[in-house]
Amino acid sequence: MRTSLALTSLLAYCASAVYATALTYRLEANEKACFFTNVEQKGTKVAFYFAVQSGGSFDVDYSVVGPNERVILDGTKERQGDFVFTANEVGEYRFCFNNEMSTFAEKMVDFEIAVENEARAQLPSKQGSSPEQTSVLEESILKLSAQLSTISRNQKYFRTRENRNFSTVKSTEKRILNFSLMEVGLMVTMAGLQVFIVRFFFQGARKGYV
Repeated sequence: MRTSLALTSLLAYCASAVYATALTYRLEANEKACFFTNVEQKGTKVAFYFAVQSGGSFDVDYSVVGPNERVILDGTKERQGDFVFTANEVGEYRFCFNNEMSTFAEKMVDFEIAVENEARAQLPSKQGSSPEQTSVLEESILKLSAQLSTISRNQKYFRTRENRNFSTVKSTEKRILNFSLMEVGLMVTMAGLQVFIVRFFFQGARKGYV
């Protein structure tokens, strides 16, 4: 019972130290969308992940702007990104996606913004548990949290790869169908032309014979 209580406290402790937002957003053509998060103390770690799941060439322009309009990260025509930076200023941070380069293709973008405070609260001591046990349990919980985060990122990566491969297959099927229709049309045209030429030769031969 004491171990389960300590584990519950650690889970609550880890959850309070990190807060994240994961969203899927449909970015229309010629649209620029921005999302905001607030950092309350200096030295906070901010993680930013995004991946274009569908639309166009699976690319988008992005930028991360700090409280004083200082550009922290930016890029053009990127398919996905995974960044971690230290917020040296307190205030509002802006995360923007820009699809103004596209005239008709909308983009489906998955992204996640996570804010983690480096300074962690002191864990409450439980009766009958030593500081060494608490430290070991805390380290195990943090390792599990990191592993779960890695698994989540891998799942998102494989999902992105699957969507892109499926889009490539659909594009290939469409091209094969178009080329097949063109080939059928060309064959019918050639057959009709051959019939016309043969009839023309026979008509000419009859006229010469008469």
